[in-house]
Amino acid sequence: MPHTTVTDMAVSKKGGCGSISFMTTPADQAAFYPDVLAEGSLAAVLQAVADAEGVSVPIAVSESSPLYRATVASRVPYRNKLTVDAYTWKRWWSIHGEESFQAMELIGGNTDDLAQIVRAAQAWHGGTALAEIRRTAPFVHLTGRFEVSDHDPAQLAESEWQHLRTRAAEADMPEFQALIEAAYREPALRALYPFTSMWTLRFSSCTRPGLTDLGLFLDAHRGGRYTLSNSLFDGEILCEAAKAEELASEAVRHLPSDLGPVTAGASAPPQV
Repeated sequence: MPHTTVTDMAVSKKGGCGSISFMTTPADQAAFYPDVLAEGSLAAVLQAVADAEGVSVPIAVSESSPLYRATVASRVPYRNKLTVDAYTWKRWWSIHGEESFQAMELIGGNTDDLAQIVRAAQAWHGGTALAEIRRTAPFVHLTGRFEVSDHDPAQLAESEWQHLRTRAAEADMPEFQALIEAAYREPALRALYPFTSMWTLRFSSCTRPGLTDLGLFLDAHRGGRYTLSNSLFDGEILCEAAKAEELASEAVRHLPSDLGPVTAGASAPPQV
């Protein structure tokens, strides 16, 4: 068996569905993706699978990485292109689908089944509802966000709350889930746009992009301790509580008094 070396390495991560990419030698590529090398691009292989499955979907070649990436545009304006990326250390692919206003992930997933990928791609392209895409291709992971075609700020905030609730339910940290749920039950906090930094819950008075941070940092600690601080690192602890509900109530008391309804952030640049 010939000796194969890794000549370079790069790491990339997107949203809640990350992938790690290693630059491999031609020998590695031939072992994992002989069909892609023979056809010249991942898009060509996906198109062949789509044709064999009787699936009609336009699949575009990635000019920057034709062997490892392909894209599928959507007919609906509130979706960005679906990206299909190949792992480079085994025969495996991931998908990533974003909404267009904030470029936040709506669906992800990983599989070695190209037939499922083309079915998911067709559904994304055609504007099929997210839950139906999951039923069409069971490997698809729903992030909890829902689509807001008119970019209504209040609905975008609610979508982000549903994403955080989904993420917390899937995480192996019941304290974090308790914190998210307690904050969501507080109407004053639920009306804000939530986001996290290193598992710290934070709030903005506007949606992405261009968040307006309100300067409250809520943390859940292993063992059931909860803290409210005024900075992400080395900030003053404003409150410490044994219950997530107590901390959420304290966070409400520290909100600015002149807050209005959540507003829209600056528009994201168009996808090219």
